Parts: sequence; structure tokens; C-alpha cells
Amino acid sequence: MGKHLTTRAEDYSKWYNELVVKADLAESSAVRGCMVIKPYGFAIWERMQAILDKKFKDTGHSNAYFPLFVPKSLFEAEEQNAEGFAKECAVVTHYRLENDPDKPGKLRVDPKAKLEEELIVRPTSEAIIWNTYKNWIQSYRDLPILLNQWANVVRWEMRTRLFLRTAEFLWQEGHTAHATETEALEEAKQMNQVYADFVEQHMAIPVIQGVKSAAERFAGAVETYCIEALMQDGKALQAGTSHFLGQNFAKAFDVKYATKEGGLEHVWATSWGVSTRLMGALIMTHSDDNGLVLPPELAPHQVVIVPIYRSDEEHQAVEKAVSPIVKALYDEGVRVHFDNRDTHKPGFKFNEYELKGVPLRIGIGPRDVANGTVELARRDTLSKKSVSQDMLIEEVKNTLEEIQTALFARALTFRAEHTTEVNSLEEFKEVLETKGGFISAHWDGTSETETAIKEATKATIRCIPLDGEAASGMCVYSGKPSTKRVLFAKAY
Repeated sequence: MGKHLTTRAEDYSKWYNELVVKADLAESSAVRGCMVIKPYGFAIWERMQAILDKKFKDTGHSNAYFPLFVPKSLFEAEEQNAEGFAKECAVVTHYRLENDPDKPGKLRVDPKAKLEEELIVRPTSEAIIWNTYKNWIQSYRDLPILLNQWANVVRWEMRTRLFLRTAEFLWQEGHTAHATETEALEEAKQMNQVYADFVEQHMAIPVIQGVKSAAERFAGAVETYCIEALMQDGKALQAGTSHFLGQNFAKAFDVKYATKEGGLEHVWATSWGVSTRLMGALIMTHSDDNGLVLPPELAPHQVVIVPIYRSDEEHQAVEKAVSPIVKALYDEGVRVHFDNRDTHKPGFKFNEYELKGVPLRIGIGPRDVANGTVELARRDTLSKKSVSQDMLIEEVKNTLEEIQTALFARALTFRAEHTTEVNSLEEFKEVLETKGGFISAHWDGTSETETAIKEATKATIRCIPLDGEAASGMCVYSGKPSTKRVLFAKAY
């Protein structure tokens, strides 16, 4: 299986696109800007889904499902949200086709089948969900509502890239309703923490938690909490967002509840989501010029066993030795795959699993059978060693833990080396062009300055870090006083 990937140093973007396709994760489809997620790629997404779903349920949330279509009048109800997404909306105007009288065998839109009200294909679900909550909420006894839905959404992107930006993508979106501002704020912060824990512990990607500037905030939100990650090419990637929506949607859809004291008040809200762009983050944080590097927590196969033999007799002996190893690993909860295909040579398989990022590879041949050993190869370091079969299960478990820890540590070191404090616009531009990464700089807090910096450098404010210490200084652009550094970067 020839890998022949473009190297990251040659062309990072080309390397990424080739890797997604050659590692069998996804491919472009017949629909412009939409992707086919292939079984191997979907298996990784399913691992993510399963872990996140448990975290959501552990924090008291339930899953539900709402319609794909949103009537235009509902979509328009919350003005900021509608304006923010308007240019990305796909719109359904008709409900039927008919034979085209001028072109035999072809179909056309039936002009008599025009919808009375156009339908928006959801770019996000706040509108349809808050219209529904209006019917569910009358009293304080009906609160809180803590719901999540796993769904697809459509945002008509002009420039697309597999996983990172597609016209249709998969995600989860949480939508919660609360009696008090404090409770809703705590929910938004809690879910941002859930995302941070997931990305760091399972994806082995360090993130910075922060809030977005007003210009970068979700349309319709009062505050947007976020987790920001840094990719190997020095660009930032927004890995997840959690929005405190205030009472904006409750007021737009007139959702009120009777308080214990007998008053009537608008409900407080949050929404939060992560999407298949996390797949892009996973690929770009850990992978190398040989292919994918997957953290053991998310790898569909944590261990692959490749038999090496020349004759049927050797084949049978190797298979006999492998059988108890597979069972023992399986019993320990290790996701193990025995590749016993006789249609491909061991060298082909070694290449294939290196490209697909399987954390550990076990090679076993007749000599190993005789010696009671196996060859154990790590994907992250590409190192190999001979291990006694008696010690193999313990060695595998320990090594998988080591790989998970090592990948996080490596990414954390990279981020530390690519986070730079600057104190002038000249320094800002120089670091951005020569080094990239996160740039920590003073900002005067105005949207005018933020826009000017973006126009001058193409860098945006990724977040105002939650753990950032107060430090007085001068804005790198305007020279006005500033009390805190924020993180700028070029971003996906």
C-alpha cells in the first residue's frame, strides 16, 4: 500500500487532504461541499460520540430530536441569530417535482407546488427548539430542561475542506432552559469544561478555555465560552463552544414561566456544540508524514496483529499462537484486530496500519512462536522491540497508556513553544509570519481595533483566556490602556 504523502513541510494543506483520503477517513461526494465519512473515519467519530454522550448523561442531560426544517418566520424571530446565519442558509421553496414537457426523461420543479412559507434547512436549531419549549414551559416546576440532540446541520460554505468545513456536517447541540441567570451561566461554563476534559483526556489535545470577543461571539449569544487548540501548522482551531444566551430566545419566542412567588418571568438559556471538525483537530494535532497517529482512547483498533508466514504449516502454527493473545487482550478490554487476510503480504499490512494510525502493531512469525516472543511496534515513535508473550498483555496495556500520555505531552510542548507574548504591532506581524501559533497581546477591548488588526494581519482574537491574569499594558494597535492579554492567531 503506497503511502506517498506530500510532506507537511512541502504543503500542509495538501498533506492534510491526502491523509484524510488515503487513510480511508472520508472523501468528497457528488454533492458540492458535502463529504462521505467512510467506515474507518466514522468508527473514530462513533468513539467520540459514545464518550461525549456518556458525559452529557452524567451531567443530567437527555437526548431528543427536532426537525431538520425550520419555518422562515421562526428562523427570523431572534434577529441576531437570523442575521448571523442568513448567508449560509439552504432554503426549501417547493415540495414536488414533475416531468419536464420540454425535456423528455427530465424533471423540473412543479411551479404549482410552491410552499406557502419557505423552510430553512437548519444551520443550528435554537429557533425550532425554543418554539417547542414555549409549549413545554409554564411553571418553575417545568425547569430546568436539559436536552441534547445528535444531528446534521447545513451551512452553505463556499470554500470547503473535509471535516474542517463542509456544507453539511454532523454535530451535537445542547439546548437548555433555566429559571435563573446564575443557573444558565453555570451550565454554559460546565459544558465548556466537559468539552475541555474530553479533548484533553481522550483526544490528547491541550486546549485553552476562554470567552470570545463580541465580534467572534455566536449570533444571538450574550457570552460564548470556547476551547481553542493549536494545530501543527501554527493555526488555531476552535474545538468547541458553549453559549450563554441570556433571555434572548425566550423573549423572541415569548417563553415565560410562573415563579414560586406567582410572578411571570422569561426563561434563561444556553446552547453548546462540538462537530465532526474535531476529526480535523485530531488529524492535524498528532499525525506525521507517514500518516495518521491516533490516541489509543479513540483508535478503532488499539492493537493490530499481523501474522508472518511462508507455508501453510507456519500459518497454522502462528494462528495457534495468536488465538490466546487475541482472547487475553479482548478480555482486558483492548480493542484488538487480527489481520489474517491471505490476500496481502505483511509489508503491505504494516504500511496500511502505519498510515491508519493504529497505536500498536504486533508482528508474529515462526521464530517468534519458537521463542515465545512477538515484535511490538509503536506508531507514535515508530520504535520496535521484542516482547515475551508471557509479559505481552501487561506490556500492551502499559504502552497504550504511555502513548496517550506522550501524545498529550508532545502537543502541550508544541503549544508552549508556539505561544509568544508581543508588545508592538511590528513584533505581532513578525511572529505571525515567521513562527505562527498563539500570539498573546494587549488589546484595548474595542471592536474597531479588533477589526483593524484582522484586516492588517488576518489574525483574529481566538479567546480571552479564563485563567489569564490581570496585567496592565498598552494595546499593540491603538496604544490605549489594556488590563489583560488576549490570544490572537490565524485560524481554521
